[in-house]
Amino acid sequence: MPVTDQEIKLLHEMACQLRKDIIDITYWAGGAHIGGAMSMVEILILLYYKYMKIDPKNPTWKERDRMVLSKGHGGVGYAPLLARKGYFDFQDLKEFNKFKSPFGMHLDSLKVKGVDVSTGSLGHGLPMAVGMSLGARVQKQSWLTYCILGDGECNEGSVWEAAMAASQFKLTNLITFVDRNKLMIDGPTEEVMGLEPFADKWKAFGFIVKEVDGHNFTALADAIESAQKETKAPVVIIANTCKGKGVDFMENEVKWHYGGLDTELVEKAKASVDRMFEQAIHLKN
Repeated sequence: MPVTDQEIKLLHEMACQLRKDIIDITYWAGGAHIGGAMSMVEILILLYYKYMKIDPKNPTWKERDRMVLSKGHGGVGYAPLLARKGYFDFQDLKEFNKFKSPFGMHLDSLKVKGVDVSTGSLGHGLPMAVGMSLGARVQKQSWLTYCILGDGECNEGSVWEAAMAASQFKLTNLITFVDRNKLMIDGPTEEVMGLEPFADKWKAFGFIVKEVDGHNFTALADAIESAQKETKAPVVIIANTCKGKGVDFMENEVKWHYGGLDTELVEKAKASVDRMFEQAIHLKN
């Protein structure tokens, strides 16, 4: 069902909290891939609080929906989301990426509850998601697989091989997102390795393309619900986002692909997130 105004307010509250969590964990860890974690917050929040069929008390539930965070360096955003959902104690994240911590920069599915697959080697997530979707079909299971790609990793040929397979096998039980923040570690995607015309490439590989504002809950929800009903071809949702979203001094700054924060910057970053929240509640989307 479409998101209601009341749901949107709650989703924005959770997105605000998640952004503050990312800021805290980046501070505790001494540094993290904060920019790309901030850009995918609305996607994660909407999936885990609205659409995904999961049970945090039973992380290996056979009938659960699956998530593949192909841009595995975004673990600093994924880990606190899973903690807030109840998979583990949020306080454990104070040891994020420290010696002997189960929480590495790229989350390990054998160590972190709620993580379906270990990712981080870019270009591998969509191939794994295709395999999982095929597995569901073979087992006659109705669960869905969601995959979140970074736009920079779409330089990888394995992404397009997987896309070709998803189209060939008409994997409508696979819903793919691209966090299209237009920046990667070395600079703007269009300067490092141009992706445009990006939507046309996915269409040429047999996908139905939904291109939306990746920070607009209503637009994202409409795209997800349309994708869930699709029966003819796999769907990719190109979510146009802003790297570092919510923190004014990080937004669209490639230097914040990875970075650390001191106490002063933590305060400034959280104040900026609060301002974004107030504006979002006023706009109600």
